[in-house]
Amino acid sequence: MCDRAQNCSRLRSNPPHAMATAPSKCFIVTGPPGIGKTTLVMRVLESLKTSHPHLNIRGFYTREVREASERVGFEVVTLDGRRGTLASSTVLSAESFRWPSVGKYKVDVASFESLALPELQVKEGTDLFIIDEVGKMELFSSSFFPAVLKILESNIPILASIPIPKFGRDIPGGFAVSSQIGQYAPYSTVPVTVTGGMKLKIRS
Repeated sequence: MCDRAQNCSRLRSNPPHAMATAPSKCFIVTGPPGIGKTTLVMRVLESLKTSHPHLNIRGFYTREVREASERVGFEVVTLDGRRGTLASSTVLSAESFRWPSVGKYKVDVASFESLALPELQVKEGTDLFIIDEVGKMELFSSSFFPAVLKILESNIPILASIPIPKFGRDIPGGFAVSSQIGQYAPYSTVPVTVTGGMKLKIRS
């Protein structure tokens, strides 16, 4: 992604009119749910933190919440370790009945926004944004995708994940996230397969 810390600064400094010829600064990990997208993103993050400890990396990731062997929800986690509910199948309250649903899960948009949105603010000195993931649950926040687009406009490098539902469809609801991102910046996709293999595809 960024082999040296100065590469991130160089990518940030490219003006918008140079975007068509600039190297990809947006890397998108794709694959169906449960295939290992978050695992890959976290491995890249840990590698960067080890090789370039002075990089200023901001963002969030999501992970499953389990009780015994049963998945009961998802939580959003900032890169400094703060966490909160993203979605749950066990929360039962008058408020939760008004939350949007994805399958059996109720999505706590307010909890997600309170943690994720501040981490997506464009600030001077940021070298990289981690966004795991740009999925249906996160997109219930009307402020989330505009924040992602602001990052793209800032020319700060991004490592993000986007789920691919079964049968090759885009995110339910017809939200063509990849297409919209492609209007703002060239990007590279990293498909994750069930066998653990990865192929790099450049989109510009």
